[in-house]
Amino acid sequence: MSSGDETSGAGPGAGPREAPASAAAGDEGAGEGDPSERAESGAMVFLTEPVRRRAVEIAAAAMPGLAPARVPARLRRFLKFSPAKRAKLAKGELAAALDGDGAFRAGLSEVLASTDSPLIASIASGGAVSPMADPVEVAALTYLLRPDGWRELIAAAVDAIPESPEPPPAAAGPDEEARKRLAALEKENGKLRGALADQRAAAAVLQEELRRARRELREAEERAAKTAGDLAAEKGRLKQADAERRSERRRLESEVDSLRDQLDRVRKADREHERLASARLWLLMETLSGAAAGLRRELGLEPVDDRPADYIAEEYCDDPEERPFEGSRGLEQTDPQRLDHLLSLPNPHLIVDGYNVTISAWGETLTLEQQRNRLVHGLGAVAAQTSAEITVVFDGADAIFGAKPSARGVRVLFSAKGQIADDVVVELARVEPEGRPVVVVSSDREVVDRVRREGAYAVPSPLLVRWMQRT
Repeated sequence: MSSGDETSGAGPGAGPREAPASAAAGDEGAGEGDPSERAESGAMVFLTEPVRRRAVEIAAAAMPGLAPARVPARLRRFLKFSPAKRAKLAKGELAAALDGDGAFRAGLSEVLASTDSPLIASIASGGAVSPMADPVEVAALTYLLRPDGWRELIAAAVDAIPESPEPPPAAAGPDEEARKRLAALEKENGKLRGALADQRAAAAVLQEELRRARRELREAEERAAKTAGDLAAEKGRLKQADAERRSERRRLESEVDSLRDQLDRVRKADREHERLASARLWLLMETLSGAAAGLRRELGLEPVDDRPADYIAEEYCDDPEERPFEGSRGLEQTDPQRLDHLLSLPNPHLIVDGYNVTISAWGETLTLEQQRNRLVHGLGAVAAQTSAEITVVFDGADAIFGAKPSARGVRVLFSAKGQIADDVVVELARVEPEGRPVVVVSSDREVVDRVRREGAYAVPSPLLVRWMQRT
């Protein structure tokens, strides 16, 4: 590792052991370490100026190896400088950190221990140090690494540092006072030069920060100018768009007014034309009515009861014959035994017009859902007592609410949307093979006539209701 450029705080008249730094005081020197280490032993370790300067130089060179978070905040701004310049500008802060910040010194020790230097390895492991090693280097590294017995090793290294030869005593004479004043002035001059160097370094740092601030300010001004230009352009575009919108609005309002005027004129013309057409039509109808009345009087036409269709009906048409109920035995239309006779035929099919039966029987007392349930359950009793196939059809044109009723042996159907239950009942009767007994329960005259044309037996709804009440 290289040594530093210059040493602060030591004038020309200072000896090699001047300006010792203890763990308790010193404005820029380094002492033992943190207070816990001072409490371990009462012995104090003092570093000579060369050792202290070399320790600061080694610490400055090893600082970049630490993570920024492990570097004290007051030293982070010096990381961008070279090791020599860092040691020169931050010697006071480095010395104070080495003295009072054990974590920082331990981090530097880890960085140094990671190198492949034989001297560092010997000191860190507590092994024998080569007698050819530089005592100043050994003392500085020992202070930073802190191996076992580091105080004794520093003391031995410091004792091995050769002292500068003492200048021969000057002969007493009249120039003795002048030489003392010259020595004092040279010492003061050295201090001033060191202070000047420190001020120049600080000024260089401030100038760099000033240049960076000016550059950032210039970039910010350029961005602000660009933003202002964009804002002005956007304002211009919005102003132009607003003007175009206002112009388009005025044009549309003008067109609306024109269309309203045209509509008023058309409506007025239509009213006048309608009045004229109504007057002409009224006159024409009056004329035709008068002509028809005169023609009726002239021909002597009287009102008639028969129409042309009546003559065709008498000549070509006849009323449908009613199919007699087999096995009726002269029973009344609503006698439940009539239904018993029909259902006793071989393999009959009973088709029920659902709502025609329920509304006539319970329309005023039960809801539609209750009516459906009662009818289906009653037909279940019919299915249990007979061998008939039973189908009940409800109108599904409107929305159906509630659960679909069910009973064993009963087929429950709802007509599709747009289809009425009457058509479904007639279609069920039509598709049955000729010869199979089909019994349709409905009081709807149209349904009765249609199913009879299909060869089915029709019975009124009250007959089924009385049959279920009997069971």
